[in-house]
Amino acid sequence: MELILPSVKYKKSYLESLKEAETDDRGATLQTPKANESFEDFVKHFYDEMKGINLPEGYIPATMFWLIDDGEFIGRVQIRHELTDHLLKYGGHIGYYIRPSKRKMGYGKKILGMALLKAKEMGFEKVLLTCNDDNVGSIRIIEGNGGVLENILDGEKEGEKKKRRYWITIKK
Repeated sequence: MELILPSVKYKKSYLESLKEAETDDRGATLQTPKANESFEDFVKHFYDEMKGINLPEGYIPATMFWLIDDGEFIGRVQIRHELTDHLLKYGGHIGYYIRPSKRKMGYGKKILGMALLKAKEMGFEKVLLTCNDDNVGSIRIIEGNGGVLENILDGEKEGEKKKRRYWITIKK
């Protein structure tokens, strides 16, 4: 099992996971190639985002990693290099996604643990993670990786779920 930068090598497996994601109702998503975009250009976008190139208005640089196990795309984790006011409340430094067919198998805890090591390499000492207040799986994953609950905020918009905000101090 490894956490790698996105690669065209895993195109087939990534596209299969997109089909699974179509029926996912948890709110977290996988990025989808644009119409008529080659998979190579799609992957290049992640490298540009890491360098802050061609970012949409209001976006910040972020590094994307893919969790690969036995040659298969399992999930993704994104480490945002900084926080906007919005991310400070509702998004955090790290966001992860495990494809539906691989959930409840320990991959969520593993991907976050590996992402914390990457964040440490990037110079982070402390990171913020958020999850919906009713997402028991993410609550367990975050708390299992040392997350300390700071507070629970009302949803950003009326009718949206409450957000739990956790800080994780990265071990030296």
